[in-house]
Amino acid sequence: MDPTPSIDSSALAPPVPFEARRAARSLYWRGWSLTQIQEELGLKYSTVASWARRGKWDAAATDVKLEDGLEARLLTLIAKEQKTGHDFKEIDLLNRQLDRVARRRKYADGGNETDLNPNVANRNSPEAKVKRSRRKNALTHEDIEKCRAFFQEGLFGHQRAWWEASAHTIRFILKSRQIGATWYFAREAFMRGMDTGNNQIFLSASKNQAEVFRDYILDFVFQACGVELKGNPLVINRQDEDGNLLEPVRFYFLATNFRTAQSYHGDVYLDEAFWLPGFQRFEEVASAMASQKFYRITYISTPSTVTHEAYGKFSGDEWNAGRLREDRRKFDTSHKALKSGAVGPDGIWRQIVTIDDAEELGFDLFDREELQRRYSIDAYANKFLCMFVDDAQSSFPWSLLQPALVDAFYKWKDFKSAELRPFGDKPVWLGYDPNDEGADQAQLIAIAPPDQPGGKFRLLEKQRVDGDFAAQNKAIRAMAARYHVTDIAIENSVFGSAVYQLVVKWFPMARKVDYSVSGKGHMVMKAQNLFRARRIEIPIEWGDVRDAFMAIRPALTASGKQITYVSGRDGRIGHADIAWATMHALINEPLGADNGSTGQSTVEFFENA
Repeated sequence: MDPTPSIDSSALAPPVPFEARRAARSLYWRGWSLTQIQEELGLKYSTVASWARRGKWDAAATDVKLEDGLEARLLTLIAKEQKTGHDFKEIDLLNRQLDRVARRRKYADGGNETDLNPNVANRNSPEAKVKRSRRKNALTHEDIEKCRAFFQEGLFGHQRAWWEASAHTIRFILKSRQIGATWYFAREAFMRGMDTGNNQIFLSASKNQAEVFRDYILDFVFQACGVELKGNPLVINRQDEDGNLLEPVRFYFLATNFRTAQSYHGDVYLDEAFWLPGFQRFEEVASAMASQKFYRITYISTPSTVTHEAYGKFSGDEWNAGRLREDRRKFDTSHKALKSGAVGPDGIWRQIVTIDDAEELGFDLFDREELQRRYSIDAYANKFLCMFVDDAQSSFPWSLLQPALVDAFYKWKDFKSAELRPFGDKPVWLGYDPNDEGADQAQLIAIAPPDQPGGKFRLLEKQRVDGDFAAQNKAIRAMAARYHVTDIAIENSVFGSAVYQLVVKWFPMARKVDYSVSGKGHMVMKAQNLFRARRIEIPIEWGDVRDAFMAIRPALTASGKQITYVSGRDGRIGHADIAWATMHALINEPLGADNGSTGQSTVEFFENA
């Protein structure tokens, strides 16, 4: 008979749960021997050995072993009823390690670098590339085309004419105030820079004026394509249609520091040419920057006086000077000849754009009646009809005022206009010309007296004041709170006297200014003396102060026996109020004084007086 076959007793044993096999494998991968495992788990040796052989435990990859250990520990911590802070930290760590093991396995199975580090994919995405480029002021071809479309959509008729004339090498544009010239030429320069690659240079009388161009460019690009440009100078990187990077375009915004920038080159925009002190020096530098044939230069300005240095450039007198009689040419600079623009014998394209011309071409942002109420006939003609002022009869002609105009932003290091105490504890005088029952515009000005004998007066702050005499008193007191005020001067008129009575209650040493014929004469002579001695400094952007002084002229009194000073006062317009407010303060230094006296009044302003 055949022997009875042997039977594996383990086959008759109840099945071992899968969890035991997994626990045995986990212990084995942690270095336990088969004997230690069977004793630890209460299993037969042959069972554990069979699992190891059939499961190929020895051949398992390292990542598989690591993943098993991480999962085992993670499940143990998750099963705990009461977890400590350390447990939660370890759970977070284990989860992150499991993610890393999974990415490594995916990479080993034929993946790429992004499987190991997802940040690589984020960095290489199109969105990330655009974001990085925009941090560097880079504009794609699509961005530039968006700007071009936005530029063309927003133009009025007279601005379109300027764009059509941008091919001319030199342009000289005489224009009305407030017809969007600075706004337009900032956008034009941007588009020209993007199209040609030429650097764009803006020259202005002050840093603040130059920065206006920069602000307009930043706003324009952001509105057109959502790109936020940064930097000064502004450096913009361009891309062509194929995404290739082109040469960067630089935008320079220069003021009084232009003299140190002789090496700049590009298209030049000379802002408010007729109001620049030392125009010829500016013009020499500007023309040198744009001397190469592919550069353009543009002069933009409202008119000032016929005695300004820029007048010879516009009229053609400068070009004719020094030429033989037979070589001279006639320049027709009348409004009729230049309304649509024309090229003169010197090759300069000139144009005159009045308020009427702008409105004819669709510019509808003016309230004509309000402007005519606000300004005298002469002032309206100068500001909006492009008429030059003949200042030969002025008590303060342009030639006298010009040296006083300074770029205060750079020059006055001790004046911080944005601070609560802009001038610290240094003495300040206030001059006030009151609102005479609505006939004039009340003006308040803060002036710094000289720091030393024979020093300079500086016009620090000005404010237009509205309301009755109580409101005007409140405005004076508010300005006085910002400074260490040692003198306040108020015109001795009926209305001024009412304001004075309130001011003197909290500033007992306030002065009434004598407005007799001799009193006005003394103030004018004092101011003229200070301007001649170059002892006054006025922020160059304060055009209203400059215009107010130029408006003052001598005239006979009604009796015809005395000389007084007038400035167009007729009950419906102002009378150079800000200039008179300035002179109210200046006369605190006596006539003929050159010792830099800061006046007799040293009474401090007390908030609770």
